[in-house]
Amino acid sequence: MSQLKKLLEEGKFVITTEIGPPKGVSLDPTFEELECVKGRVDGVNVTDQQSAVMRLGAAATSKFLKDRGYEPICQVTCRDRNRIALESDLLSAYALGVRNIVIMTGDHPLLGDHPQAKAVYDLDAVTLLHAIKGLQNGVDLSGNKLTSNPDFFVGAVVNPGAEPLEPEIIKMEKKVAEGARFFQTQAVFDPKSFKEFTNAIKHIRRKIKLLGGIVPLKSAKMARYMNVNIPGVVIPEDIIESLDKTKDVEKESVGISVDIMNSIKDMCDGIHFMPIKANYLVAEILNRIGR
Repeated sequence: MSQLKKLLEEGKFVITTEIGPPKGVSLDPTFEELECVKGRVDGVNVTDQQSAVMRLGAAATSKFLKDRGYEPICQVTCRDRNRIALESDLLSAYALGVRNIVIMTGDHPLLGDHPQAKAVYDLDAVTLLHAIKGLQNGVDLSGNKLTSNPDFFVGAVVNPGAEPLEPEIIKMEKKVAEGARFFQTQAVFDPKSFKEFTNAIKHIRRKIKLLGGIVPLKSAKMARYMNVNIPGVVIPEDIIESLDKTKDVEKESVGISVDIMNSIKDMCDGIHFMPIKANYLVAEILNRIGR
């Protein structure tokens, strides 16, 4: 059974973080990065070839994290596999003990380290969710019966800062209809716009659990890069200026993240940190809030 699902259904405000599998076969660096948050977070996202960069597989990494006492949340992207491989990998993940999955379309290979790779996109996030719903009901996408069924806690992603917002909400509604039961959001830097988003999804809010996304910033340069290159992310200039002027960027970043967390916690069911190789910052944030 998914422990993440259990905690959310019990009404606990959950905190999850994220890790990227190594570009190699040793997981020692992954375990080392996570050691500072072990026992302090309720789940760990394992990215699936994030930014279209080839790495160790998310399902295998999730299995090893589970063996180490973590609650893995395995990302599954549509970019690299057709429906046969996606369905097979989902069954494999479940057989390995993975109980939480998050579905997303995935960045185009042109953005990654194998730009010559062919993008598959046989399914998109909505149709993959439909496929998962079928697997959980005992059939594959062609209607063939399974001998035994997986039982995932199924999540998806949403961008509360999308412009315009309406198409994003329509897509979110479709994901809910196809079985998504929790959502992790894109990074939140403006609590006011996040409130507008949560007001706009009141009609589906009771059906899902919502985890607000927070990216701890490592520099003003990183913030400016995100503003230019990540759709739907708008980092206010006053945040960038505070990182520019401070003598202690780490302390300032932790303070910014804590402020955002405190501003949005009443609007969601938990926080999902996306630290980008900086779980030490998540640990400092947890220290600050006494967790």
